[in-house]
Amino acid sequence: MNTDDSRQPNMSPENPSSGDAVAAGGGIIEMHLRELSQLFDSLDHSPFREKDLDRNAEEYIVDSIKELPSRTPYALVIHLDQPASLPNEDQVIEEAIHVHFARRAQGLRRELRRLLRRGWISLGIGLSFLVTFFLVGQFIRRIMGDSQWATLLRESLLIGGWVAMWKPLEIFLYDWWPLLGERRIHDRLSRIKVRIVYTASKPADARSAGIGDTSPVSL
Repeated sequence: MNTDDSRQPNMSPENPSSGDAVAAGGGIIEMHLRELSQLFDSLDHSPFREKDLDRNAEEYIVDSIKELPSRTPYALVIHLDQPASLPNEDQVIEEAIHVHFARRAQGLRRELRRLLRRGWISLGIGLSFLVTFFLVGQFIRRIMGDSQWATLLRESLLIGGWVAMWKPLEIFLYDWWPLLGERRIHDRLSRIKVRIVYTASKPADARSAGIGDTSPVSL
């Protein structure tokens, strides 16, 4: 994986390539595949353009883009150890990658909406409990005065009311923004430029996934 924006993808002139042009100074994600099927989920029998990506490939791409500056153009360079096997293969692969991440972004968008809806419902319930417990505490004060037992009951009710507010506060303070960040990442990946480099051998600086973070990475 290349996280240095000043570097260019490992494409030598003797290796044929196709797909989008990779802009200089952009964020580049490089990966090495022995065959095209490694990029996709082997259990997904959908039409090619609708296939889900392999989980390891998806995680690698998502984790890699998180390490790149957010305001630079992105490109995915795939080093493939086999010749083109499909008509307009670069366009087909790019469309499949875009569709996959657009589908993931849409799922995260729905999940975020559900979370916020649950937050508003929880907020209404929490406020209802808080107001009810406060009014009951005021009633206890009028009936029992400021005795120790009355104070204990009022404080207990007030604490219970704030405990009822814990869930909506957690949602609105902490839970929604990680989902928003993930959705934005998948939105960007749904428009990423894709270039394929056809090579008969593994690029010199590539190593197998799990051994080390180099550019490009083999799957």
